[in-house]
Amino acid sequence: MTERSPPFSRAVPAGDTRERMVCNDCGFIAYENPKVVVGAVVTFGDRLLLCRRAIQPRKGFWTIPAGYLELNEAAHEGAMREAWEEACAAIALDRLLAVYNVPKLSQVQLIWRASLPTPEFAAGPESEEVRLFTWDDIPWPDLAFPSVHWALRHWHEVRGQAEFSARGNPPGETGEH
Repeated sequence: MTERSPPFSRAVPAGDTRERMVCNDCGFIAYENPKVVVGAVVTFGDRLLLCRRAIQPRKGFWTIPAGYLELNEAAHEGAMREAWEEACAAIALDRLLAVYNVPKLSQVQLIWRASLPTPEFAAGPESEEVRLFTWDDIPWPDLAFPSVHWALRHWHEVRGQAEFSARGNPPGETGEH
């Protein structure tokens, strides 16, 4: 039996400037692209819905309902699905709040402003606990990720505004801390 080389190897394809995974047999290029995260800052009245994570990374820390977009799923549908999976919450999306870039994790995050029509929610399988917080009661030191801080602050900036432009990473922030 002869040993066969791996089906893919790293190479710079013709007409490209970056190394890619290229099939040794047919030349197919397997592009590796960023992950898209979708989520929402969800409110009921003047309170914000947060989920305490039951999974790693950052198990036990608080987050907004968010997660990876699935294949063949529209971004806004993914945000609603994540709210249902993590908080058993049927949310109403308002508008896109922010687009964040986290290069270290190869993520692009799309975060909506949303509301909870009724105060019906419960912890889904990825959450230990789900609660509504007033702005002053948000557990800031226990938030899971930098982008959760950004999203909550951006929500606060546009609170009560019907029209606004989607926000981005705060100046100098890349999500590494």
